[in-house]
Amino acid sequence: MNATPSGTDGGADGYDLLIAGAGPVGCVIAERAASVMGWRSLIVEKRPHIAGNCYDREHASGVLVHQYGPHYFRTNSAALIEYLSRFTAWIPGNYIVRSSLGGVLYPFPINLTTLELFFGRTLDETSARALLDALRSPIDAPANSEEFVLSRVGRAMYEAFYEGYTVKQWARHPRDLDASVCGRIPIRFTRDDRYVDHAYQVTPARGFTALFERMTADPRITVRLNTDFRDVRGAVTPRRATIYTGPLDEYYDHCYGPLAWRSLDFEWRTFDQPFVQPCVQINFPDVQVPYTRSVEIKHVTGQEHPQTVVSYEYPRADGEPFYPVPDPVNRQIYRQYEERARADTAAHRVYFAGRLARYVYINTDEAIESALALFDVLQRECA
Repeated sequence: MNATPSGTDGGADGYDLLIAGAGPVGCVIAERAASVMGWRSLIVEKRPHIAGNCYDREHASGVLVHQYGPHYFRTNSAALIEYLSRFTAWIPGNYIVRSSLGGVLYPFPINLTTLELFFGRTLDETSARALLDALRSPIDAPANSEEFVLSRVGRAMYEAFYEGYTVKQWARHPRDLDASVCGRIPIRFTRDDRYVDHAYQVTPARGFTALFERMTADPRITVRLNTDFRDVRGAVTPRRATIYTGPLDEYYDHCYGPLAWRSLDFEWRTFDQPFVQPCVQINFPDVQVPYTRSVEIKHVTGQEHPQTVVSYEYPRADGEPFYPVPDPVNRQIYRQYEERARADTAAHRVYFAGRLARYVYINTDEAIESALALFDVLQRECA
């Protein structure tokens, strides 16, 4: 990473790409542009670090933590693993989650063991399917998250595992959110207790920050930290294109109104023992518990350390934008920005990419794959 301090010009007139944001999308596009096309990129990042929300750091205790919540890297793409392996070695991703209800830890997503614990009976795949068939609501086309979950597991499990957690996370009732919010979570009729089903479930051996630092080490890539894109957008004119990965409404000065986001506050607790949780993440659906989950990332990083650190997540409405709010009002606002963005792409070669600019929740693998796809577009349209 060729870093320049905030306020220096870094040879502005010589840049092929101006990239707003040093998260996964910005880093991948800059790396591909340098390696494949020999293009020079200036990445401006308002935070004091690269890697976006994937940023991990050493806690005061010496424990490696994920600053903005856990990132569980998973993918079904062997090609994506091959690409990223140029910048990191891997260790297995130990992605196990439990949900705490009445002092009992249930496997989550729901599986056979969850169903047995919850209903107090022995089940196999056939009997479990029959049980849920008898309990679920007959809703063929769920219009929201409440209807989606009721149509799959019935009211008792919906109220226990989903309703309170969703209200805390989104400050909205599940009936006011798109079905996709809860639709991401599988229901299993096996004893598989992994959080996700993907073929590759791994984590960077030295962490995400080290991965993206290596990715941006090419001398044709300049990263300017502590720099707001708005402070350089009129001063730096790239030869080929601008890639913007920040909030789309912010780019247009909120001219159609602000898009709603959910953010998080983190409480960090240090413990003088190697581990305190049985797994990396525990969810707390009970609305009387102020945080939504506790995360002990050492279960994933594999770090050997005599202490451990657990983060507790408290959802909030303001702060760093983490999660777009998928409801009809925000979809309509976004469509107005999206139409204007398309016009700017066609007329001025400003490309909008990533979770914030697209107002969609995507995982790290999906963000990187979208960046690789956008680079293919840049090759065709900007070479």
